Amino acid sequence: MELPSQSWFIGSAAEGGRVTYHSDKTTGPTAGAETLDALEFLARVVSHIPNKGQVLQRYYGWYANRTRGRRRQAGEAQPAVVAADGVPPERAAVRRRWAELLRRIFEVDPLRCPRCGTPMRIVAFLTAPAVIDQILTHRRRPARRVRHPRAPPRRRASVRPVPSA
Repeated sequence: MELPSQSWFIGSAAEGGRVTYHSDKTTGPTAGAETLDALEFLARVVSHIPNKGQVLQRYYGWYANRTRGRRRQAGEAQPAVVAADGVPPERAAVRRRWAELLRRIFEVDPLRCPRCGTPMRIVAFLTAPAVIDQILTHRRRPARRVRHPRAPPRRRASVRPVPSA
């Protein structure tokens, strides 16, 4: 039975339950061929599969260790890192974003009337700290209660006068 060829595996499986691994390297510790029991071979292959939730970071191409080492040995100059200019989002998108965040956090749509559900308009944005403090101070004050004069309590008919002694 012939196994598929991959960049990391070139091999064949015999009927006796043994797998012959042929390395694609010509030099180094992994060069040559090795014959293993099929279960041992599977255990080695499976050991490269990460556990659930484990993050493996692999680099290919320009960022791989091998190519970085070759560039360093060749004496190539490292390219300068250039920071990209940030693109500011559109104002309309930013305005919609704060309403969406409030909707997610407090489960209330700030752009809909809580009484009737019709859409509300933004009339103004208050940005002056003095005005904001004045409004909040006013809102913290307890409202003055209007006290209406009370009438005297009514006498009940069942109340008997106390006899004098």
